[in-house]
Amino acid sequence: MVRLREFDEHKALDAAMLVFWEKGYEATSLSDLTSTMGIQRPSIYAAFGNKKELFEAALRKYIQSHASSIRAQLQKNPSVKAAIRSYFENLVAQEYEEAPNRGCFCINTMVELSPHDAKFEILTREHQMYLSVIFQETIERGQQSGELDPAANATALAQTLVVSLIGLTVLMKSRPNRSFIDNSVESILTLLH
Repeated sequence: MVRLREFDEHKALDAAMLVFWEKGYEATSLSDLTSTMGIQRPSIYAAFGNKKELFEAALRKYIQSHASSIRAQLQKNPSVKAAIRSYFENLVAQEYEEAPNRGCFCINTMVELSPHDAKFEILTREHQMYLSVIFQETIERGQQSGELDPAANATALAQTLVVSLIGLTVLMKSRPNRSFIDNSVESILTLLH
């Protein structure tokens, strides 16, 4: 007879994601995971596999949620310039208001694991490309409406916004003076003129 799981896998995965997001893969112990997830090691192994597989599941869940959130934020404003401005300004505000400053789980993974693990290199690169597509769709919407220059290279501009997003997110982990970041965002946004 198969024993039913006595915990909510989605809630357990969310809890694991928060621990990994805050501490990183290497610094997170199985004890951290069991206490935060509220389940024992055998249940973790049965539901998710080993620590690395659990980390991958948490990262995949984050990536899906993160991309959907960015797409929704960029689509809710009819003005493309205002949407992208709002996205970057909210990103900065959130990073400076949050304690601890966790940054982006995917970018943290890119920095910690991608140089040493091909699977995470591919996963984080795929997310970067997907974000580029989201920005490109937004830019093309602005070109079609006449808000943005139709001759601009939407692909290159979108990729530049992704590079800027990643750079800002990594830089904000060290809490530079807010004006340093705000000035950088203003310069990034001039690309949309």
